[in-house]
Amino acid sequence: MLHELGTVASVGLGAVDLGALFPNGVARYAAGGLLVGLGVAVIYLGTGIIAGASTFLESTLSYVSELPRLNRPSFLASRDWRLVFTAGIVLGAFAYTVTLGGGLWTTDVQPWRLFGGGVLVGIGTRLGKGCTSGHGVCGVGSASRTSIVGVATFLAVAAGTAQVVAALGVTP
Repeated sequence: MLHELGTVASVGLGAVDLGALFPNGVARYAAGGLLVGLGVAVIYLGTGIIAGASTFLESTLSYVSELPRLNRPSFLASRDWRLVFTAGIVLGAFAYTVTLGGGLWTTDVQPWRLFGGGVLVGIGTRLGKGCTSGHGVCGVGSASRTSIVGVATFLAVAAGTAQVVAALGVTP
């Protein structure tokens, strides 16, 4: 259980300095989470479709592919607004980056590592029947047991990987 005590949070027996974890405060993260949740709820209430981003990307690919799995009737019937949604994700990230984010390239991570990570995320998205954010926001939000187990697995593997990477001294 997490109890906030000023800028220090007590987690179990240890204490974590929230100022070190969130040097810019938590307000922007809370606002972002609320906006994501609101967007997912509006899409679901308006269409009955769960707003998983990897599914949206797949349906968008139906414009350029003849693969049967990309041309399901449900994809074809809703692909126009899904295309707008997908474009909105990309354009929204771009607009934030150039206006508030400090420029187009804001990482010290080498491009080959970003590309490799993207490929691995894509493979994991297909194997995991959706992306981590889709399972976390939409799946957990709808009490899907598969998503709850998936998110717990994602978090455990991420924490373990972060510990191994830190122990090996790997830097961007």
